[in-house]
Amino acid sequence: MQTVLMILLPLLPLVMAAVRYFLIRQDDGKAANVFHGAALIINLVLTILVILQGDIQLELMNLMGRLPIVLRSDLLSRVFLVLVSVMWLISGLFSFGYMKHEPEGRRRYDAFFLLTLFAMNGLCLSGTLVTMYLFFEMMTLLSIAMVIHTGTREALAAGMKYLLYSVAGAMLGLLGIFFFVPGTSTQIFTPGGALTAEAAAGGLPLVVVFLAVIGFGAKAGMFPLHGWLPTAHPIAPAPASAVLSGVITKMGVLCIIRILYYVVGAEYLRGTWVQTALVILALVTVFMGSMMAFSVTVFKKRLAYSTISQVSYILFGLFLLQPQAFAGSMLHLIFHGVMKNLLFLCAGAVICKTGLTDVRDLTGIGKKMPITMWCFTLAGVGLVGVPPLPGFLSKWELVGGSLNSGLPVLNWLGPVVLLISALLTAGYLLPVSINGFFPGEERQGLYTFQEASPLMVALLVVLAAMLVLLGLWPQGILKAAETLAASLMM
Repeated sequence: MQTVLMILLPLLPLVMAAVRYFLIRQDDGKAANVFHGAALIINLVLTILVILQGDIQLELMNLMGRLPIVLRSDLLSRVFLVLVSVMWLISGLFSFGYMKHEPEGRRRYDAFFLLTLFAMNGLCLSGTLVTMYLFFEMMTLLSIAMVIHTGTREALAAGMKYLLYSVAGAMLGLLGIFFFVPGTSTQIFTPGGALTAEAAAGGLPLVVVFLAVIGFGAKAGMFPLHGWLPTAHPIAPAPASAVLSGVITKMGVLCIIRILYYVVGAEYLRGTWVQTALVILALVTVFMGSMMAFSVTVFKKRLAYSTISQVSYILFGLFLLQPQAFAGSMLHLIFHGVMKNLLFLCAGAVICKTGLTDVRDLTGIGKKMPITMWCFTLAGVGLVGVPPLPGFLSKWELVGGSLNSGLPVLNWLGPVVLLISALLTAGYLLPVSINGFFPGEERQGLYTFQEASPLMVALLVVLAAMLVLLGLWPQGILKAAETLAASLMM
């Protein structure tokens, strides 16, 4: 039973994608919606069944007799699987209404949406570095189709930029894999690390770790390989933007966790120049992303720059190599995934109904789309970190971990940067809501628009309710995050 579930979880979206593309007509929208929704619901059910099985390990094959391709369900993979399956389901259902105004290429979009889910499931379940790299590359190549969906010159340019940055980052990650696969006592991911004493000797391993983290950090939007994100994410359809910013960026975070905590180990890096350099890069990205979001007025580009900043909150906590900060990172990973999906889907609902893409044109939008704008406001306030919404708890843990990290200067500078970023977040998100509900000069013709379709609005409300529940009752997630942190920093 366990073996069957481990194979089915990544395989099902692959099969469903082929069926969707080859067997369902382009113009049969009802059949496409039923099939697509069923595929995503079955994926969620399989995810739950795999989670209930606990720790599982399955070797699929062994390349050249020395490179095992392994699927493995551990606590970390289960956390990411929940985030992927839930957010993929909500964004996929949201696309039913959104894609009505972009009908061309709908069959291709649905197929690659499912194919990307296949790669994500495999990446979450990867049990070795080689397995992780194979699924990471597949995820990149398959998700490009969502970026270039419209086929415009801008979309193709954004897709090329996404590809170039991703390939450059992946090459740096591959350098780490070449070095660490023969340098570990076991290729299976091991909490606390498996680097041998011989491989850890000298200064070269630290350089390789640094380059590998920079490489996988490209997917997470970390400086200096962040430039693709504000170009690629806004050009994609809003449901794709939601998962690109809310979920796919987290796959870079997953790879970084595997490198730092399951291959080389936190103890090996603690107090080194690599830790200091990575913490500084994370803080630079936090501040830079917030400043850029504050300075742009294109709706989805503002949210994309926000993602650069907020995902680096997660990286900052990971690089501190401190249990409380690690727990805060895991909390923010989940909370940000929900909040950013909600923000992008709210933006998608507005764009779908009004065609407006600049926040300066949204004056008074709250009069005709009140539910959408209230959901946007809730997510924005949560992202700022106002209690009792969940963003407050994750940032509290990050600040506490930073103050207890013992890093000279950075232990107090980190909280200062996070506070400044929170103020900037309020500065670029809350005015959208304020202008939406308290208009000065009304935009001509704006008030002919209504809320998006009932399904789209219902999904926004579901995500908003999820935020409230996570803020009021975070104990289960916090306990899981603390358990994971304790297992990795024994």
